[in-house]
Amino acid sequence: MRRFLIAFGVLAAIIAAVALVGTVLPAGHVAARSLVLAAPRDSVWGVITDFAAQPAWRTGLARVERVSAGPEGEVWLEDGSDPLLLRTAESVRPERLVRAIADSTLPFGGRWVYELAPLSSGGTRVTVTEEGEVYNPIFRVVSRFMDPSATIRQYLTDLAARFGEPPRIETSPPEAR
Repeated sequence: MRRFLIAFGVLAAIIAAVALVGTVLPAGHVAARSLVLAAPRDSVWGVITDFAAQPAWRTGLARVERVSAGPEGEVWLEDGSDPLLLRTAESVRPERLVRAIADSTLPFGGRWVYELAPLSSGGTRVTVTEEGEVYNPIFRVVSRFMDPSATIRQYLTDLAARFGEPPRIETSPPEAR
């Protein structure tokens, strides 16, 4: 019994230390990546805003369904490895789309900003910026061991494949913040 209590105490101390470290880490992070496509901006805009069709080209996304529409924007359920409610917070065709997590019960939150810039070649530079927050201090420590741009890179890789192009992904300036 004594060994059990010692082991339990050590485990509790480790968890408390991780939580303490997590409280001093910043809750927010910013990650950004860009992709150059030969496709014109209107075509890219049509693909990224057709949420219901995204399971056909996005890795790990089983289904997407519209949940509601209101003055604060449309809310969509993306069902992949974990279901996620996303609200369209801003939509300026064909240059800027902002989607925010619409579920306040999650241990994280944030938004994704999609910016489409026309190129002189007729193509499009797509920049996706994730502005995330991790509320739970323990999850905050764990998230430091994960790549904050992994979701963006997968999205852009899938988007390039949707247009039949290689994924020419670049790091974007917002990450320097």
